[in-house]
Amino acid sequence: MTPADLAALVQSAVRAALDAGDLTGEVPADVVVERPRSAEHGDYTTNVAMRLAKPAGRPPREVAELLAGRLRAADGVARVDVAGPGFLNITLDAGTLGAVARQIVDAGARYGRSDELAGQRINLEFVSANPTGPVHLGHTRWAALGDSLHRLLEAAGAQVTAEHYINDFGSQIEKFGASLYAAAQGRDVPDDGYHGDYVPEVAEQIVRADPGVLELPADDALAVFSSRGEQLMVQALRESLARFRVDFDVWFSERTLYETGAVDAALDRLREQGHVYDADGAIWLRTTDFADDKDRVLVRSNGEKTYFASDAAYYLDKRSRGFERCVYMLGADHHGYVNRLKAIVACAGDDPEQTIEVLIGQLVKLVRDGEEVRMSKRAGNIVTLGEFVDLVGVDAGRYSLARWSADTPLTLDIGEITKKSADNPVYYVQYAHARTCNAKRNAGEVGITLGVFAPELLTDPHEAALLTALGEFPRVVATAAELRAPHRVARYLEELAGTYHRWYDTCRIIPKGDEPITDVNRTRVWVNEATRVVLANGLDLLGVSAPERM
Repeated sequence: MTPADLAALVQSAVRAALDAGDLTGEVPADVVVERPRSAEHGDYTTNVAMRLAKPAGRPPREVAELLAGRLRAADGVARVDVAGPGFLNITLDAGTLGAVARQIVDAGARYGRSDELAGQRINLEFVSANPTGPVHLGHTRWAALGDSLHRLLEAAGAQVTAEHYINDFGSQIEKFGASLYAAAQGRDVPDDGYHGDYVPEVAEQIVRADPGVLELPADDALAVFSSRGEQLMVQALRESLARFRVDFDVWFSERTLYETGAVDAALDRLREQGHVYDADGAIWLRTTDFADDKDRVLVRSNGEKTYFASDAAYYLDKRSRGFERCVYMLGADHHGYVNRLKAIVACAGDDPEQTIEVLIGQLVKLVRDGEEVRMSKRAGNIVTLGEFVDLVGVDAGRYSLARWSADTPLTLDIGEITKKSADNPVYYVQYAHARTCNAKRNAGEVGITLGVFAPELLTDPHEAALLTALGEFPRVVATAAELRAPHRVARYLEELAGTYHRWYDTCRIIPKGDEPITDVNRTRVWVNEATRVVLANGLDLLGVSAPERM
């Protein structure tokens, strides 16, 4: 029995009490069933009686005793105790609790998936690095968190499109092209250009592919370097992110918003809504009507459209593609964008509380031997994604970035996150998975395989602790998706790994010496395999491998 199954059982008990006239009120739409802090308080606990007490006009403990009587008669329930102000502490019989092991094994990779967010169409935009340089460490944090969130939302039943916005329109592309052109000619890069070592490398690639480019008139050559340079950088972005196990469903070009007329259409739409006005030769959006600190310019007095115009057109484009909720994952320097984006939504006639969500991430620093790692051979003053992967590996990098809430400033110590010891969380969790695989191999060698399943024999307290932890996984996944919090999965896996290690050290799968193999040993293989499944599924949600040997 999983927590969801038990919650349904509690709801049934409440409904029966209401139908019998023992209580007044309504059946709660949701019943919270949690693991208690202490195993002495049973397998699960719920506060449902305290929630029902006020509408019933009765003391919480009295309501709890009434429900306890009904639950004690339910199949699979071994004991129900009323504690404190009215908590119901529920202990399941071993067979009912242990049945979750088979349920997990039978479900395999599907275990943990749900329909909690079914029907939601979500556009998830993250990273969105400018195509003028390598992906840096700040982008890398969003890559790990964004991709993990993508996996979580899909596991919770949502229909999700992961999208990378290519900022390929405006002065930065022209400056990048000018930097490449200068490097190709052996000239100094302009002061306001791009100065990393990657610039001459990209320029050399362009000249190698098109040797005649330097013979073109300056404007034509500059156009080639701008266009081809952008293409090469986007290709490099794709490759570096793919190496980090991050793939996007859509790479959206800002330029297309102008080429298709989407920006002009967006301005017309906003004007129709009554929020666009003309002043000082420019076109403005009255965002102060919706909590922005000042109105925003859409078109400057010289006729040049602003980034804000692109933002408005991009949001409306997402909505036109059928996305009911647009999630933006932005860096620490984008706090000012929150109100601006919400003002766009409101000006367009949508509800900012329903159709847009802006997540702001905090900075991340990388240290080694107590000193911050800053210098990049290619980019001049930053750590790139490629260098980060070279230093720590994909698994350690992704896990370490995903195990902290996005709004937490983060310092990663290279030595700590690559250490092969139980002190390193990613190693600890991966080792637990490898240990389940090793236990399965060893058991198979002595003839203990998935055959006999007698969950009623799983009576050790360590087995109850492990089984209840395994049963929590679907709810952890659903909650992490709903709260946009991949770190909840990481912390759960670390707790599960510890619970598994304690179980493994106490509850033997292979008997000692000449002791006979019993059905207890055969059933414990199922528990071991269930743990392997949950650890593998959880690591996959974080984009981290589940090694079979370490």
